[in-house]
Amino acid sequence: MFGHPAEMLRYLMDDIAFVLIQALIIWLVLDRVIRSMERESMQQKLNMVIGAFYSEVGTTLMGSIAVRDADFERIRPSVTVKHGWGPADFAHAKLSLQSHDFSIVVRPEDLPALKAFLSSERSFLLRLLENQNLLEHEAFTELLWAVFHLTEELAVRPDLSQLPRADLLHIGGDMKRAYGLLVSQWLDYMAHLQAQYPYLFSLAVRTNPLDPDASVIITE
Repeated sequence: MFGHPAEMLRYLMDDIAFVLIQALIIWLVLDRVIRSMERESMQQKLNMVIGAFYSEVGTTLMGSIAVRDADFERIRPSVTVKHGWGPADFAHAKLSLQSHDFSIVVRPEDLPALKAFLSSERSFLLRLLENQNLLEHEAFTELLWAVFHLTEELAVRPDLSQLPRADLLHIGGDMKRAYGLLVSQWLDYMAHLQAQYPYLFSLAVRTNPLDPDASVIITE
């Protein structure tokens, strides 16, 4: 029609090639966006599960073990989360934990209450471990296993009042493992609440088990 069929054919082939390239670029961009949205959605679900864990088990357990931490006063100021904390404060808190020994002094008279509490939450812990979404969060899964193992260790001992020193040291090691993971994951969760849910963060600060002066009552 235009008298230059060869040239028109070349332009047509060029246009088709560019259409394919553009389609590939758009697909790659959309795929990245979709994957990013899926990761964000998954992280939100994981944080909801983590929040449920600390509300039901973690906060109480962390406070119960913290009072048996012989060296906790040294790092208490660093991990006592306050309303005005920023990313640098959370980073400093995590750094303080790396040098902390988490020395747990286990007394036989403390174990029955701890056993009763964890035994009452055993079904809840099992349901969390069955959650397939947790496979995406290795650190929290490790925490759950540590807490569940401590639960089992206490559950299989019928009499906790007459344990030999070697057995108390063994239980102390299990408590130390769970305790260290509890505090570390709790700090990450608190940082998430501050960034995404300030009203939940406010309540968590006012019920901080590591702060002896924390009060749920707002006075100012």
